[in-house]
Amino acid sequence: MAQAPALPRGFELPLEPRLPRIGSVDQVAVEERAASLAKRSIKRESKLFALDLAIRMMDLTTLEGADTPGKVAALCSKAMRPDPVDPTVPPVAAVCVYPNLVPVAKEKLGDSGVKVASVATGFPSGQFPIEIKLADVRSAVELGADEIDMVIDRGAFLSGRYAKVYDEIVRVKEAAGDLHLKVILETGELGTYDNVRRASLLAMAAGADFIKTSTGKISPAATLPVALVMLEAIRDVHDETGRVVGFKPAGGVRSAKQAVQHLVLVHETLGPDWMTPDLHRFGASSLLNDVLMQIRKEKTGRYQGPDYFTID
Repeated sequence: MAQAPALPRGFELPLEPRLPRIGSVDQVAVEERAASLAKRSIKRESKLFALDLAIRMMDLTTLEGADTPGKVAALCSKAMRPDPVDPTVPPVAAVCVYPNLVPVAKEKLGDSGVKVASVATGFPSGQFPIEIKLADVRSAVELGADEIDMVIDRGAFLSGRYAKVYDEIVRVKEAAGDLHLKVILETGELGTYDNVRRASLLAMAAGADFIKTSTGKISPAATLPVALVMLEAIRDVHDETGRVVGFKPAGGVRSAKQAVQHLVLVHETLGPDWMTPDLHRFGASSLLNDVLMQIRKEKTGRYQGPDYFTID
């Protein structure tokens, strides 16, 4: 096995014994386990619970150049009441938008309990000078964001400049203050499971409250094997340090079946304590409607067409 590159100072001491094994992901084993867990079936009662939980874990997202205040306001309405004819369907966890649209989301959501997340740090590329990234974060905070989703500099990471990536996350965490910080690895650009694990540990050591797979702009994104690698990194950090870090798969999770598969991975890898919106989110721009259709089918025995629900 190749020697893993040295990582920057600042890693919590209990992680030191694990550093030589950062780059030792068994590709065959992780893909076989992810495929095995994806085949698990659940009973109807458990399925309804899982679908309900998936909605409560969603960050309903719009991150397009054509986003308007009206579009964000409509998204917020759906976030608070996903199915207008079924009041038992819960609201989502958060709405995720660009910083300039945070005030629109805050006003529309009011005291509903739905959070407002904002992307920052030069999303989606991360190829901005650090001072501009920090100004981006501070602006989102001042505009009222509850959570920050940052992107790492993949160019720096892939060229081995781990200290730069680490220091940027530390500084962004400081700029975000008490807000929850989700660190996006953009796993589709990292190339290997070894890099996914290394980036996961790096982000957690630097202060990430969540680690997140993707921006949703790159494919592949939140595949089950990649999710498993990241979940195992979260588990290992928790086992060795006691630190609790959340996980957010984003990009490519479009169906209720895929969402349930991800929940099975979380339950089997991290346990029931992570089965909460405080520690698990779905990046959802097209997932919600499929989950709503599956819930309606489970309750009525009849499939509904996609036109029964508003377009996200």
